[in-house]
Amino acid sequence: MRILSKGTGTWLLACACFTLAGCSDEEPARKAAVPKTGVAVVEVKPEKLPVVAELPGRVSPMVTAEVRPRITGIVLRRVFEQGATVREGDLLYVIDSEPFRTKVASARATLDSALAAQVLASKKADRQRQLLTTQATSAQDADSAVAALAQSNSDVEKARADLRAAELDLQYTEVRAPITGSIGRALVTEGALVSPTSDVMAVIRQIDPVYADFMQPAGNLIALKTAVADGRLQADASGSAILKLVSTGGELYPHDGRLLFSEASVSAATGQVILRGEFPNPERNLLPGMYVRGRVEQAALDGALAVPEQAVQRDTAGKAQLYVVAPDGKAELRPVALGWIVDGRWVVMDGIAPGDKVIVEGFQRIAPGAEVEPEPWTGALPGRTGGGRG
Repeated sequence: MRILSKGTGTWLLACACFTLAGCSDEEPARKAAVPKTGVAVVEVKPEKLPVVAELPGRVSPMVTAEVRPRITGIVLRRVFEQGATVREGDLLYVIDSEPFRTKVASARATLDSALAAQVLASKKADRQRQLLTTQATSAQDADSAVAALAQSNSDVEKARADLRAAELDLQYTEVRAPITGSIGRALVTEGALVSPTSDVMAVIRQIDPVYADFMQPAGNLIALKTAVADGRLQADASGSAILKLVSTGGELYPHDGRLLFSEASVSAATGQVILRGEFPNPERNLLPGMYVRGRVEQAALDGALAVPEQAVQRDTAGKAQLYVVAPDGKAELRPVALGWIVDGRWVVMDGIAPGDKVIVEGFQRIAPGAEVEPEPWTGALPGRTGGGRG
């Protein structure tokens, strides 16, 4: 084994100590040189925001009319164009009218006969009255003549009614639109035998404006009214709710609606209340049976805190979280309770306070406890609006 000299060992030990000392001095310098991560933040400020409930609903027509025949007969032709808009009184179908023309002629002849019999009975009654004054006839014969005249008058009225009924049946051979609206497909074809009791020939729906029926849990409605009564929420000054429609893609319907009423009873099966709204539909974009979502603004919350929608994150359990810049300049991840969305911003019910700086952009590059360099967020809010519960 080679033995190092005392001088050599001392020199190596000094080098080693120098190297360790150099490493320990460089480590803090390296840490201090790590730059802070830049993030975009918004400072949360209290404001007055509407309380929005997003409810599922279906579109229904304002008026629905089933076109039915009022007589039994053979359809000769269809006049309307399927899917078109028809006006009240427009001709839709023509039913074979020949049998009904014959009935009209028969009823008119019966009326003429009854009128002739009435003239004769009237003359007999007058003659019997004159003879009775001279005692040339018996009272019984005079009474019989007066009764015959009364019977004749009744026969004339009946004949007139039968003629009117026959003329109506002839008129009903032309099937006309009962309302103005959009007519669907033809449900019968030429040559079909139709009758009033069994056949629907077409359906007309009035779809401008339209109804939209929404379902709201009864508990939510009661809680809303209680909060307004307690002063925690402010009711709309007009006393009526603002109603908007949102498509499944998040697009806002251009025409606002008005809330007509809410049902006075709760569905025993679902525990929900039906709210009916009315919406203009000049472009005919809302069709009966269409699924929609309605945003109902029924009150306002003063001192509400809201953050841009994109700032909200979800953990593996689906719970909402926000990155907030702590007073020491480090990122802090907080669980929050969300309320509803207003104009692209979530209303936060719990978890943040006025003056907090919420990170909107840049949180993908940081972790809790990371030092950040906050800058004001200058991004625009998304145009779409919706609603929901967090």
